[in-house]
Amino acid sequence: MSDVPSSESTPASDDKSAHKVGPVKIRPVAGGPVQWRLARWAGLLPKVASFEPELRELTDQQLRKRSLSVRYRAKSGEPLGRLLPEAFALVREAARRTVNMRHFDVQILGGIAMFNRSIVEMQTGEGKTLSATLPLYLYALAGKGCELATVNDYLARRDAEWMGPVYKALGLTVGVIETQMPQNQRRKAYACDITYGTAKEFGFDFLRDRLLLRRIQEGQNDLLGGMLGQRSGAGEQPVQREPFFALVDEADSILIDEARTPLIISALPTAEEKLAVECYKWSASVTDKFIEDEDYEYDHDKKTAELTREGRLKVRTLPKPEAMDTVGMVNIYRYVERAIIVEREYTLDRQFVVRDGEVVIVDEFTGRLGEGRKWRDGIHQAVEAKENVEVTVATSQAARVTVQDFFLRYEKLAGMTGTARASARELHKIYRCHVIPVPTNRPVIRRRLPDAVFGDAAAKWAALVDEVCGLHAEGRPVLIGTRSIDKSEHLSRLFAERNIEYRVLNANHIAEEAEIVGRAGLLGKVTVSTNMAGRGPDIKLGDGVLELGGLHVICTEMHDSARIDRQLIGRCGRQGDPGTYRQYIALDDDLLLAGLGPKKSKKLKTLGEKPQGPWQNLGKIFRKAQKKVERRHFRDRREMMYFEKERKKMQRQMGQDPYLDTPG
Repeated sequence: MSDVPSSESTPASDDKSAHKVGPVKIRPVAGGPVQWRLARWAGLLPKVASFEPELRELTDQQLRKRSLSVRYRAKSGEPLGRLLPEAFALVREAARRTVNMRHFDVQILGGIAMFNRSIVEMQTGEGKTLSATLPLYLYALAGKGCELATVNDYLARRDAEWMGPVYKALGLTVGVIETQMPQNQRRKAYACDITYGTAKEFGFDFLRDRLLLRRIQEGQNDLLGGMLGQRSGAGEQPVQREPFFALVDEADSILIDEARTPLIISALPTAEEKLAVECYKWSASVTDKFIEDEDYEYDHDKKTAELTREGRLKVRTLPKPEAMDTVGMVNIYRYVERAIIVEREYTLDRQFVVRDGEVVIVDEFTGRLGEGRKWRDGIHQAVEAKENVEVTVATSQAARVTVQDFFLRYEKLAGMTGTARASARELHKIYRCHVIPVPTNRPVIRRRLPDAVFGDAAAKWAALVDEVCGLHAEGRPVLIGTRSIDKSEHLSRLFAERNIEYRVLNANHIAEEAEIVGRAGLLGKVTVSTNMAGRGPDIKLGDGVLELGGLHVICTEMHDSARIDRQLIGRCGRQGDPGTYRQYIALDDDLLLAGLGPKKSKKLKTLGEKPQGPWQNLGKIFRKAQKKVERRHFRDRREMMYFEKERKKMQRQMGQDPYLDTPG
């Protein structure tokens, strides 16, 4: 179908920029049920377009009045599906007037899919932020509240402020939930028709409300406290409404990658838990005395360590602080084994950073800081001891909820992301959501250049820098993606040695993110980034860049998930622009160890030391290793889902609250 032609020079939109109105052909992107659904929903596009001439004639006040009329019909019980064409047309017109953006037909199609409990896959630059206004507005008409969950406070605030004028023009209110926001402000934000925030904050607010409701209930049963006017929770109210509709931005990251880490509110520490601090500190101080295959055996697949007989004897003979005299020897073995795991697997500026004397997790999939998150099973405390910062006591749990459980509470659920097709089965099985790849507004013309495979990292980095220097001399912008902060810093030093001007984007440069990404597509710019560049603000091309071939993306390593690689690749070739990308890999990359194990990875590493390259035909080995790691992560998520399901079933049978009465 094609957009309604207009004599006005009104831009349509993507996430971050406007485009000219023009005919758009809906191209099938997949066969079977997906194509059938897209074809059926495409039949609604003429109905949406039919309202446009009429709505353009209305004044701003009349448009708002028309919106309130549709809202009245929704609250009177008229099915939202029947209101969809007019509601979407109202949003399209409001966006054209307020933010100078007009929804493409493919964005309308994405909105229809999200209304129908789908997770839409829209490529970078195709307009997820604007598309989200459609289902949010339609479901908000019911008056039950809608929430958009994104990955960080910055994006939540930015999108709410950016799209806020659209909703306000239609008579709706918009709120934002941010970290450190007081309870009364949170309550007002949740009372709005549409609320933006992070999945983490939404989840913690749910747990805090759950704890509050229990205190209120206990207070009602406290007769003495009632007579004294001291009932627990008196005068307090929950901040959230009943869950109705949630739209999850970067759905694959939140619903899959973060699903392995439950949200936990800790209880007050006991004397026994405080004693554990001494054990963590002592264990961290003695890890260098234990030798693999002599004092302990290490499982590279499961990432576990087990002390041998010799290792346990060594634990017994090593001098210990007096405070540890009361700790059982079996428990001390566990502390040492945990410290060994942390020493091997948790590296500063890869899995975490130390900020203001505190260990902060770096999300392996987004490259962003996981504020407020902690590793479980004492790992976080072992990392703190290793880095010689204050060890936060591993306390018991007052409340907990997994991301899966939290979003399954919503009556209506949808999502959007740039990479979800590979996880379609998992998303449908867990969340009962179909994955719908939405066609691009313009054909994708980005080109994949041949993989560059090297014997070792040093050769890889040298060749990569040479390629960037050549492109920089031409004036073409380059975006280089790295897996970790330390790799991005290493690459920065190499560019500095060659006098190449560059910018770095990683978890240590969050404040400058929008500015760095905003300039990454300009003439001659070189940007080095962790996974942060794969999501978030769009990269616009500067003057003269199109003629040079567009943005060139370099992937310095393959990630544990192919979805993360595709996120980075999607930063070039947006909205029909030209672009190229190349994958750099070396035979000593971490992925081979993680996916193939120590023996095979060591064999490949030894092969890489021989001067008989090139190694181009070995690229398939990396994809095999990547698939093995992906399957392992899927297995972990499936096991966690089964465990949580059984735990909740058992607790309900015992009359307990599965979110509050949790084991420590």
